[in-house]
Amino acid sequence: MGVQQLVILFLFFLPLTSTKRPNIVFIVADDLGWNDVGFRNPDMITPNIDKLATEGIIFDNAYVQPLCSPSRTAFMSGMYPFHAGMQHMALVRDQSVCVPLNFTFLPQELKKLGYATHMVGKWHLGFCKWECTPTYRGFDTFFGYYVAVEDYFTHSDGGYLDFRDNTIPARNYSGEYSANAFAQRAVDIIHRHNVSQPLFMYLPYQSVHAPIEVPKRYEDMYPNVINKGRRQYSGMVSALDEAVGNVTKALKDRGLFENTLILFTADNGGPIQSYANNWPLRGGKYTIWEGGTKGASFMYGAGLQKTGTTHDGMIHAVDWKPTLVSAAGATPETTIDGISQWDSIRNGLPSPRTEFIYNIDYFEGAFEGHAAVRVGDYKLILGYPGAFDGWHKPMNRTEDDIYVQPVFYAGDEPVQLFNVREDPTEHNNIAPTMPDMVAKLRARFEEYKKTMVPASYPDGDPASDPSNFGGVWSPGWC
Repeated sequence: MGVQQLVILFLFFLPLTSTKRPNIVFIVADDLGWNDVGFRNPDMITPNIDKLATEGIIFDNAYVQPLCSPSRTAFMSGMYPFHAGMQHMALVRDQSVCVPLNFTFLPQELKKLGYATHMVGKWHLGFCKWECTPTYRGFDTFFGYYVAVEDYFTHSDGGYLDFRDNTIPARNYSGEYSANAFAQRAVDIIHRHNVSQPLFMYLPYQSVHAPIEVPKRYEDMYPNVINKGRRQYSGMVSALDEAVGNVTKALKDRGLFENTLILFTADNGGPIQSYANNWPLRGGKYTIWEGGTKGASFMYGAGLQKTGTTHDGMIHAVDWKPTLVSAAGATPETTIDGISQWDSIRNGLPSPRTEFIYNIDYFEGAFEGHAAVRVGDYKLILGYPGAFDGWHKPMNRTEDDIYVQPVFYAGDEPVQLFNVREDPTEHNNIAPTMPDMVAKLRARFEEYKKTMVPASYPDGDPASDPSNFGGVWSPGWC
C-alpha cells in the first residue's frame, strides 16, 4: 500500500475515532457521608474510590437533595423535585405515585444517541405500574430493586422479596450480599457489551443505606473502631469500594476504560443516626444543612482536561443529566432546571450556576428541611432545617454519640442566613446583621415558590400488598 493510500485510510478513520461517544458509568452511593471516603478521611479504606477521585476531579460544591427519591428524581429528570411533586420525604413502598411519566429520563436521552443503557441497583422512583419502572423509562436492562430499603442478603422488605432481573422476580440470590451481586452483574454486562456501541450504566448501589449489614471480612478491616455500628458501617463503605474496583477492572479488561467517563456521587448527606459522618459539615440526611445536601462526589475519565484537581464551582443534582448528555456529544434540553456543567468541569472553568433551591416543601408534617435557597455565596433557610442538627466527628472511639433532634415546627421562621463560602460549616447566622441580603434572597425564593408543584405523597394503598403478587413487591396496582 502506497503513502497516498495510507493517508486516505488515516483520514477516513480519524473522524470516527475523534467523535466516538464515551462510555458513561454513573455510580450513586446511598447515604454515604461527606467524610466517609478515604480522600477526605484517612481512617476510611477506599483505595479504588480514592484513586479515581484524586486522579480525576473532586467536587467540593456538588449539591444533592436531603433524601433518596428527591435526589434520584433530579438525577434522572434534570428537574428540581419541587417541580415534579417529589420534594416531600422519600417514597414509601405502598404509595401509588412515581415521577411524572411526561418527564424524559437520562437513559431515554442517551438512547437517542445510540447508547446501550443498563441499570443495576436501587430504583426508588415509584413502581405502582409498569410504566413507572426502569425498563419502561429508558433502560434496556434492569437488575435491582424498587423500594427504599431492604435486607442486604435476603433482598426482602417487610418479609417480601424485592429483587428483579428486568421484569422477572430474581429469587436465586438469597445469601448474596447486594454490593457483590450488583458489581457482578455490572461486570457481566461489561463483558457482554457490543463495543461498537457506546455504553451507559447507571449503578445506584444499595450501599451504604441502613440496615447496617456487612460480611464480617469487611468489618474486620476496622479493628480500631470501638463503636460496633460505626465499624460495620465503615466495612460497608469498603465493600462498596471493592465493588467499584471490580467494575473499573472489568472496564479495563474489556478495553473500555480509556474511553469511559465515571461520575460518582452520594444521593444525600450521611445519616448521623446510622453511623455515617459528614464532619466538619453541619447536620446530615433529612436536613438542608450542608451536611445533608453536599454530596461526596467526583468525576474521572474520558474528556476531562484538567484532572488531579478539585473543582469548587456550584453544581446541583439537576445538572448531572444535561452534563452527561453534553459529555456524550449532544445538546441537552433547554426546558429543564439543570444546566450543563461539562465545559466548566472538564476545563476547570467557573460554574455557570449561580443559585439553586435546596428544597421547597410545605406538605404537612415535613420531617426534612423544607425551605432554603442559595444565591452566590449566601444561603437563606426559612423555618425548620431538618431533623438532625449539630457537628459530629466519626464515632470511632466512642460507644455512642449524641445528636440533637429538634422538635418539628411549621412555618418560615426563624430566618437564618449564612455565607457558606466564608462559613461552610454554618456556625454563624448573619441574618440579624444583613436584613437587605435576607430580603433579596427571600424575594428570589418567593419567585421559585410560585412554580412549585404540590407534593405527591398519598397514603399507602392496600392494593400494593405483595401477597397479591406471589409474595413479591410488584407493579400493577395503580
